[in-house]
Amino acid sequence: MSQDGQLTTALAEAAATAGHAPSVHNTQPWRWRVLPDALELRTVTDRQLAAGDPEGRLLAISCGAALHHARLALAAEGWRAVVQRLPDPGDPDLLARLTTLSRTAADPDAVRMVQCMSVRHTDRRPVSDEPVPTDAVGEIARAVTAEGGRLQILDHDQVLELAATAGHADTVEAEDPELRAELAYWTSRAGAGTGLPAEVLPEQPPQTTVPARDFGRAGSLPVGPGHDRAAVYALLHGDEDERDSWLRAGEALSAAWLTATRLGVSVVPLSAVVEVPGTRQTLRQLLAGIGFPYLVLRLGIADPAHAGPPHTPRLDVEQVVDTSAVR
Repeated sequence: MSQDGQLTTALAEAAATAGHAPSVHNTQPWRWRVLPDALELRTVTDRQLAAGDPEGRLLAISCGAALHHARLALAAEGWRAVVQRLPDPGDPDLLARLTTLSRTAADPDAVRMVQCMSVRHTDRRPVSDEPVPTDAVGEIARAVTAEGGRLQILDHDQVLELAATAGHADTVEAEDPELRAELAYWTSRAGAGTGLPAEVLPEQPPQTTVPARDFGRAGSLPVGPGHDRAAVYALLHGDEDERDSWLRAGEALSAAWLTATRLGVSVVPLSAVVEVPGTRQTLRQLLAGIGFPYLVLRLGIADPAHAGPPHTPRLDVEQVVDTSAVR
């Protein structure tokens, strides 16, 4: 195969691999276009949360996670790419372009991270009483920093404030019929390739200090007697509150989550407190007004008595990767 053929194959495979990325409510709001010498990432606004995410913050974070997955997939196959974020002001749906690709040695660290993509999952149940190793927390935080983000580990008093804030956000969302209808839609899409099936949602509200999101319906995932006392809560944040920074936050989220997976640490993103303007402002106060919050992350060691939940469904590759320009 010619190098041009190798490149287009690598680009298509990287776009397919990016389908493993996490996204809010498993909406997978991205579409890739494979070009002869570049890979473009576009938003799919039909899969944006109109009620919960009208500004597109969580959409951009989700797409940023997919972008980081694609970057790793290329690096693992020995391709170096230049990333252009928001390359065309006249085309707001075009979030990024991977271009100027050149051959290099395969990156062994990227290979390990790609292997973690198919293992990574979201377990919303309480974690075990085993503490998260300090070294692991530090490594996860460094992964965030390497992608231009920051991770603030919350102390005990801040976790209690987070708990109150999360409870208030849940109350606000429960009283909003549009938000509840939207949540019901994304938790009732069995066989559609997106959304959250019952198998990944707890069968009853977990007994935790920081309340989990109320999805409006019970799932079928068994919940044990555990708690979140040994969990570490962290705030993913950055200097700006713009689309470029949200995209980079998604890349940082991906780096953190894959690093955590490699280290045996469970990650649960908490987005409800970011979706509600008032509680998002409270989170900003936890940052002393310096920086903007993107997501809260719960880090913990999964309860070994429970098998991991199943993976959420994924759209078919043909639905998210457009290869018509290279056929």
